[in-house]
Order: sequence, then structure tokens, then C-alpha cells
Amino acid sequence: MHFRPTRPAKGFSLIELLVVILIISVLLTLGAVGLKGIGGKGVSSAVSTAEAVFDEARAIAVGKGTRSRVLMDINDPQSTDNYKRRMLVVYEELDAQGEPIKDQWVMSSRPVTLPEGVFYSQSFSKKEHEKGTGDIENFALTTNKQTFDGNYLYYEFNSEGICTSPGASFIIGSGTRPQGDQPRVTGDAKRDFAGFIVWRNGRTSLFRGPDEIGIPTTLTTF
Repeated sequence: MHFRPTRPAKGFSLIELLVVILIISVLLTLGAVGLKGIGGKGVSSAVSTAEAVFDEARAIAVGKGTRSRVLMDINDPQSTDNYKRRMLVVYEELDAQGEPIKDQWVMSSRPVTLPEGVFYSQSFSKKEHEKGTGDIENFALTTNKQTFDGNYLYYEFNSEGICTSPGASFIIGSGTRPQGDQPRVTGDAKRDFAGFIVWRNGRTSLFRGPDEIGIPTTLTTF
């Protein structure tokens, strides 16, 4: 009986392994640079969540051919869970012919709450961020669910998916908020802020650090 000699399995050479390690190191470095300055874990997670909410609102506006809004709860400062933390998406309800019913708003899905210790900054979120001017507009939401009725700040998309306030910013920060008071920074969370600008086509541009947002070093409340 004759046995065919077997060849040992060819492994990676030392040079090939070094090249792979080098590529992985470069990718990790690029990832770290890209995330540097976005904020702590809670803040960066909240930014991703907020971007998804804006994407949902725009998709609904285009899909249904109606206006939609991203809402930020500013209704009750006594609420530790919702005030400047709860986000909703609403759209103008459609009639039997598929036409929007003006100012008759309905919720698209369940609300989203920012992570613990992360709050929306009404002071630094601007209607025209690059100019540093204009407050984000607010309105009183009335639905058939009293739990969600109240005052909100809003960002709006029209039926074509166009942001009606292009250049508006959405800023959040890490801190604490005593019941009934405004969010304030803590010693460990100084200038832990992040966010983005919403452009006309609904796309967003992330801020890479508090300096891009314009957060002063002496900030106490936001």
C-alpha cells in the first residue's frame, strides 16, 4: 500500500501577521480619532439615538406625504424622567383622501428617553447654529393621550422630507438636574456635550467637541 505524502498546511508568515496587526492598529486609531470629543458613553449613545429619531421623522414625512416633527419635552420641570429627556415623533394625520389635516398631530411610535444623566440643552440648541441665533420653536401638543399632551420644542420636516429650519442644532449634555431646576454640569462632566446640525435634506453633521458647539469652560447650567 502506498501512502501519498501530505504537505504541511501553509500558515501565515511573520511578515503577513505583522501587516495584519498594523492594519488593525490603524483602523482602531482612526476609530478613536473619529469618536474623540463626541462625549462620554451616555452622551455619544444619546446622539446616535437622536439621529435615529430624526431619520424616523423624515421617513414618515416622505412616506405619508405630510409634515412631521421631532419633539423634545419641556412640559413639566417637576418631572425627573421626561423634562428635557423625552423625545417624540408626531405627524399631521391624514383624512380619508390621504390629505393632511392641518395641525391635527398624532404620535408615530413610542417615545424615546435620553440616557440617565443626559439632558437636552435648550440654551445651546439654536435655530441657526452657525450664526448663534434663534431659539428652537415650541408648541402645545394636544392628542387623545393626556400622558403626552403639553409643551414641546420641535424640529419639522415637510412632506418632501426637507427640514424647515435648516442649520438648526440639537445639543445634549451630561450632568444632573434637581427636580424643578434646570440641568447643571457636575465636576466629573464638565463640558461633556455633543450634538449635531440638521441640514435641509435631513442629513446631520456631528460636532466633534464642546469647542465646536461653543460651550464655555465656566458653564454651570444648560
